[in-house]
Amino acid sequence: MDAFFASVELLRYPQLQGLPVVIGGSRHTAEHEAQLLAQWGTLAHIPVEAFPRLGRYVGRGVITTATYAARQFGVGSAMGMMKAARLCPQAILLPIDFVRYRQYSRTFKDVIVAAAPVMEDRGIDEVYIDFTHVPGGQAQGGRVLALQLQQAIFAATGLTCSVGVAPNKLLAKMASEFHKPQGVSVVQPQDVPTLVWPLPCRKINGIGPKAGAKLQGLGIATIGDLAQKPLPWLVQQFGKSYGAWLHAASHGVDERPVVTESEPVSMSRETTFAHDLHARHDKAELSAIFTQLCVRVAEDLQRKGYAGRTIGVKLRYANFKSVTREITVDAFTQEAAVIRQVAGQCLKRVPLEQSIRLLGVRVGSLVHWDAATQQAQGELLSNGRKASASGDVWSLPLFD
Repeated sequence: MDAFFASVELLRYPQLQGLPVVIGGSRHTAEHEAQLLAQWGTLAHIPVEAFPRLGRYVGRGVITTATYAARQFGVGSAMGMMKAARLCPQAILLPIDFVRYRQYSRTFKDVIVAAAPVMEDRGIDEVYIDFTHVPGGQAQGGRVLALQLQQAIFAATGLTCSVGVAPNKLLAKMASEFHKPQGVSVVQPQDVPTLVWPLPCRKINGIGPKAGAKLQGLGIATIGDLAQKPLPWLVQQFGKSYGAWLHAASHGVDERPVVTESEPVSMSRETTFAHDLHARHDKAELSAIFTQLCVRVAEDLQRKGYAGRTIGVKLRYANFKSVTREITVDAFTQEAAVIRQVAGQCLKRVPLEQSIRLLGVRVGSLVHWDAATQQAQGELLSNGRKASASGDVWSLPLFD
């Protein structure tokens, strides 16, 4: 989807079309929307000058997404909002509304599945589709189906998307970025030298900052440069597995199937504080936040029907260095009290001399929480509830 969150917001505020807009900071609330409606009658009638500007933002939030007009100023997803404010102070700042984004996400995916049912969900705004057996799907190398999907999605949502068509997921992902927004790009194997090789190595999904820097250090700037390197040399430089993958990817080879069902391996919750907190001076506030994170992870597990037995914590200090610790217990759980108890044990293994800017809780090694699991874990859960009721778990002395 093209600038998905921002595009959804432009449906709500059509007067902002063509303007630099960023999404981030606070969360959208029904109360705030009700106030706007009471003041202006409709959201579409709010004057542009009445919207808050990014240049006035003060805080530590990050941008979730930005319109293409804002991206022209160098503003992008995951960028700190204070930095973005220096690049584009005139940008309009809107709060995040994940409830609304999920609704639109479900709608556009329903449209796709109705036409091409073999779909891999890659998150709120992206999917892979295997259209090998879709009637008429191969017309013009898939371009006809891509255009039909674009039209159907726009009719159902008012939103645009960009489509990459290729023999595999690696090339399709790259192709989807060629002509954004609202583009369709078809890449065949014979097109790799002309369309793919001139691109920077980082354009391959799976080459991150560290690998990209190492490739640059070795004089490999483009995917074409990478493709010229012999497989044994890449294995020597990057190891057997990653070196072989780099060799295959640079030649446009990818054997991964489209996976229609996948299981999560972990669930987590984390929060970045408005200001740094210290374990000594802000113990009560940190403990309350920690408890809430554990509760929210437990609620996620229970709502989605999973349990886990690897429980961990994540801290990011004021100097932006991060540390994680985890403990694997004998029995699976989805109980907040148990999660907090074990996560508290993890915290005791973490240095707490520095101020903290982020705190997170994670539960991994997930399995489905079915009747057999519930029965097997009955004793553990009973003990966890007893401890919770007595205050033994929730009053653990953390951050001391």
